[in-house]
Amino acid sequence: MENQASSPARSDDRAVVYDQPNAVYAKSTKRGFDLVVSIMLLPILIPIICLLYVPVRMSGGPGFFGHKRVGRDGRIFLCWKLRTMVPDAEERLRAVLASDPEARKSWEADRKLRNDPRITKFGEFLRKTSLDELPQIFNVLKGEMSLIGPRPVTPDELDKYGASRVIYLAMRPGVTGLWQVSGRNDVSYSERVMLDRQYFATMSLRVDMTVLVRTTGAVLRRTGI
Repeated sequence: MENQASSPARSDDRAVVYDQPNAVYAKSTKRGFDLVVSIMLLPILIPIICLLYVPVRMSGGPGFFGHKRVGRDGRIFLCWKLRTMVPDAEERLRAVLASDPEARKSWEADRKLRNDPRITKFGEFLRKTSLDELPQIFNVLKGEMSLIGPRPVTPDELDKYGASRVIYLAMRPGVTGLWQVSGRNDVSYSERVMLDRQYFATMSLRVDMTVLVRTTGAVLRRTGI
């Protein structure tokens, strides 16, 4: 789980300053909240992760998948998940985008495919239950992510945030967040940016605890990716 040194931050990102109503919580208390809750959850999550790892590993390929995402201040890190796709997922994606104009249009708009041929049967279950994201607890412990925050994005996706990218770069991406509990299957990029701006402006212990409770409900209802 090695941190990457490259950064997509641009000089003009730091030229814009937004006032954050609850800056004390954002800069100090929030990190303590992340650590306390994560440590409390570890005895529960580690056995579940190990149990789920076995069938993923037996399907061929690695059990975990680390994908590059943009963190706070533009730092690139590996965001960890249980693997939900076939080992040759990149090749299959290129083939689909080259042969299916509708799929390419959907991918360019939201970075998603309907009836994605890359996802395994067990991977589909992991995604619907959001269990594939459990290994991100280690990203939280390392300080690369927060329990609650904006959805982790790739450097290319960050360009879709436009002038609001400075807000994204001011926060650690979250394992869950307003995007998770607001119908994440159908949230467009413009709506995602709006939700991230809303979270930035209202960030507090009460908001984070509310999102965690609502996330539990979303997981039980299987409203995953």
